[in-house]
Amino acid sequence: MWGRRRARRGGRSAEELRVRRREREAALRKARREEQLVSKRLLREDSAAEEGAQDGADVVPEPLSEDEVLELLRGVQRGSEDRKRSLGRLRWALQNEETQQKFVRLDGSIRTLTGLFTSSLAQLQLEAARCLHELSHSSVPSVAEACLPVTSYLLTYLSGHSLELTELCLYTLGNLVVESEAVRRQLLPQGIIPVLASCIQSPHEAVLEGVGYVLSQLLQAKEAPTEIIPLVLDSLLPQHMLPLVCSGLKAGMGAAVEFAWCLHYIICRHEDNTVLLALGAVPALTSLLLDLASQILQGTPEGLELCFLQQHPFLLQECLWLLNNLTADDPFFCSALLSLELLPALLQLLTCSQMATVLVLTVLCNVAEKGALQCQQLLQQPLLAQLLPLLTVPEPEAVGQCLELLHLLFLHCPEAAADFSRQGGHQALEQHQSSPELQERAQALLGMVRQPPGASACQATLAVLS
Repeated sequence: MWGRRRARRGGRSAEELRVRRREREAALRKARREEQLVSKRLLREDSAAEEGAQDGADVVPEPLSEDEVLELLRGVQRGSEDRKRSLGRLRWALQNEETQQKFVRLDGSIRTLTGLFTSSLAQLQLEAARCLHELSHSSVPSVAEACLPVTSYLLTYLSGHSLELTELCLYTLGNLVVESEAVRRQLLPQGIIPVLASCIQSPHEAVLEGVGYVLSQLLQAKEAPTEIIPLVLDSLLPQHMLPLVCSGLKAGMGAAVEFAWCLHYIICRHEDNTVLLALGAVPALTSLLLDLASQILQGTPEGLELCFLQQHPFLLQECLWLLNNLTADDPFFCSALLSLELLPALLQLLTCSQMATVLVLTVLCNVAEKGALQCQQLLQQPLLAQLLPLLTVPEPEAVGQCLELLHLLFLHCPEAAADFSRQGGHQALEQHQSSPELQERAQALLGMVRQPPGASACQATLAVLS
């Protein structure tokens, strides 16, 4: 816990704060990742299949008996003119997971779909691709692994001329790789990374977003740091990802978000990021944040708002996550943030949203924990005046992160504590003494604020030497 006595032991306290902050960030990343990325995606723009779905595409069909599933398979195996209609009925039935499992257990089922998927008849090929896509959405690993024989064909058709088929193949691959290590181990030797590097040069936004989805799924795999990320960094993907992230407002928000997450996972899980540095990741992302900050409208009743925030609420968070990972435990990136004059833009983003507030404070903590010089540079801005209102917001997480930043500032620049008190900070801290979640940290900071300047300076010296 963060008691007053421990707060005065500068070295240990700073390390404990850093660990706690990382734990909170990991929890946030996990919740965000499970919400949008790990979950599989399903393309059903025309999912009102020929049989049964006319009354509502969201209605999941009842499970079929084994005999009924077998009859559907026989229907698509027959060389009749009604084969497309039979495939439509099969696709509708495969929206039920129990039916999916029965289907893949039938001898020749995947082989039949593969044959139709590689057909020269475009309509049959597309319907078969939709059936495979339904199977890829299953949460049962055995269903995904049953699709192993078709993975090479999915890769092949990514270079085809049908935009709809390419998109289907991308999202089918993205669904398969997240579920099964066996699928990933088959796709890597088949050349999925070079194929994605080719697809990322497509002029179609839908294809770019699909490429980002597949890549983000791959980069979350447990073997990604040793087996996937090195392949990605050796490919043409990084040099195309950065421009797509930074031109998201113009080129396509979906692709920008996907590739921002790709960069996020690479930076999180790979220690040597010289490739990204050489490509200018820091100035590019810095420029993007400055561009976003320049679009802020001031004077609205609710405070600072982005022009784009209502339409694209996640872009700011994506950029801040990346900036957080770049500055965490890395003095070089912290110095780059300060030398590139990104700090004023960051401070403008403090009140955009609750999540933005927490993320900006986290980045500032990353910088402040590097030492006195960085804290002095932070304090050259009206930082303390902007932190004071944050101590009155009703979000405990934002207040807690604000308290941690104040602790680091007071620790490395004791004169900041007196300045903070003169601005009314003493009263702002006192209101949290009765909060079970924040009272220890508030009391510890009050202890630092009440110390005479000489004692604070001595304490800071002991913290540096410890």
